[in-house]
This record gives sequence, C-alpha cells and structure tokens, in this order.
Amino acid sequence: MSARKERVLSGIQPTMDSFHIGNWFGALTQWVSLQQTHDCFYCVVDLHALTVNHDPTKIKARTLASFAQLLAIGIDTSKSTVFVQSHLAEHSQLAWVLSCITGFGEASRMTQFKDKSQKEGADRSTVGLFTYPILQAADILLYQPTKVPVGDDQRQHLELTRDLAQRFNSTYGETFTIPETMTVVGNSRVLDLQDPTSKMSKSSPVGAVFLMDTNEQIVKKIKSAVTDSDRAVSFDPATKPGIANLIGLLAAATDTQIEATADQVAGKGYGEFKQQVADALVARIEPVRNTTESLLKDPTHLQEQIKTGAEKAREVASQTVATAYSRLGLLTEPS
Repeated sequence: MSARKERVLSGIQPTMDSFHIGNWFGALTQWVSLQQTHDCFYCVVDLHALTVNHDPTKIKARTLASFAQLLAIGIDTSKSTVFVQSHLAEHSQLAWVLSCITGFGEASRMTQFKDKSQKEGADRSTVGLFTYPILQAADILLYQPTKVPVGDDQRQHLELTRDLAQRFNSTYGETFTIPETMTVVGNSRVLDLQDPTSKMSKSSPVGAVFLMDTNEQIVKKIKSAVTDSDRAVSFDPATKPGIANLIGLLAAATDTQIEATADQVAGKGYGEFKQQVADALVARIEPVRNTTESLLKDPTHLQEQIKTGAEKAREVASQTVATAYSRLGLLTEPS
C-alpha cells in the first residue's frame, strides 16, 4: 500500500487578463511539478480580487482566463483539485470564524495592509483589504494542507495562518493541520524589463511579458529591455542587473541552469543575445497561449471542469467547516 501524499494548497488572483512570466517561472512551474509528488489543491482566488476597485465584467472573464491558463501550463485536473474560490461558501464561513479569534492589533501588523493603506490612504482602504490575511488563512486551513508554497511577501500571512490554527486547536480541540512553509523554487525573482531592480509585476505592462502576449509583443519587449552601456554579455547581477535578468529568463525558458546559460552566451553582443532570449520565450509561450485560446473558445467545457473542481474541493472544505462548527458548539443543522 503506497503512502498517502502530502497535501499542498496554493492560489492565484485573477487580477489581469494574463499571468506574466514572473508568475510562471516562479510559483506556477512549481505547481506543475508538485502534481507528481503531492496531493495538490490549486485555487483561483477571485474573492481576494474584490479588495481593490474592479470591473465586474473583467473579473468574470479574467477568472475564466486564469483557470484556462493554469490548464494550459500543465495543471492536470486528474491529478490536482483546481477550483474557483467564490464557488465554495465555506471560504467565507471559515473566514468569519477565524476573524473572531484574530486580535485587531495582530491583523494591524500585517505589512501588506500597512503598505497598501499608506499608498491609498487610510480612509480609502477597505475592511476587506484589512481582513484579507484572515480570508487567506481560511483558504489554506479549509483543505488541511501540510505544505504551502509561498514567496517572501506572503510569509507573514502564513505565520498568521499557523498562529490561528494553533489557537483554535488549543482552545476548541484539534481541528486544523498546522501548515508548513514550502519555499518557492525556480526563477522566483524575475525582474522588470524596464526596471531590473524591481520584481516583474502586472502593474508594469511594458516591463512584463505576459503569457497572452503576441509573438511580436514579446520580441518588442525583450529588444527594448533596459541593459547598460557595455556591449558584451556577462552575468553580473550587481553591475549588470538588466543583462543578468535576461540571462535568467533565457535559462528559465530553455529549462537550463543559469550558470550554464551564462557561460553559453558570454561575450555575445547585446543585439544577438536579446534576439536569442526573445526567440526562446516565444517558443515557450506560444503553445501556452494557443492552448489557452482554444480552451476559452469552448466555455461550456471549461465551466464543466470548474464545476468538477468545486465539487472535489467541497468534499474536503465542507467537512472542515462542519468540524469547526461542532467544536465551537454551534447548533447542528437539522437533517
């Protein structure tokens, strides 16, 4: 009898029409590989996208596009449970329970809220943005994962999740698995093409390469990427961050170690090198874009896969909520 696989949970927001290669070469490549060794639950966290101003029409289309892109990059619904967050009321149900055991000061210390509220102003920041980490904790604890892949910007939220799980367990009885951090591997520090001191971001459309970009757009973005006044390629992140970033992209696109890639392109001229990077990215991205477009042309079939994913996720989530409600002493709903 084979040992039970460890469970992993991760999610991604549908805040753009397309994921960018920072998402793909960072977290999402790990999502694909984890399917071979773990029991994976992957979620399009559309409720989190409501914490900022949004267009209702766009969020619906972007949720479908995000789900399709996950399938296109290699997430296999026969191996992983893939679902949309808002399709399960259990996320909101558990978030309320957890908010009732979260201290106000504890929530106030979340750095992402402090950073965003300072930028937008306290009066314009929503309660949803403030309680975002608590909903995220519910997203995780619902599915009893043992591991959660997180980047540096989410570590504090996972620590809150662990604290809340331990607090609930010690107060009301063992209910939640205490999840451990799984470090995101790969090129998780893909940098902005126009500002190679910052991470690639959806907020920088010229500095980011998106999975749904056309081949022409990809080539144009790479050829216009910021470099330096030198003329020969060499890997030096400190003094040549733009070139070092492009070497990293070439390594990721060709599934090659950065050191080997750097040796292979050393001494090339910038023009030739940039063309090589652009060609490699086009070759890697084009099949994903084509598959995504094909999936979106058959929304009925895509919706069927989304529904199946929600049903699989609910088998676990509903049991977790039922157990939590029972531990809290809430009256069982009459059958």
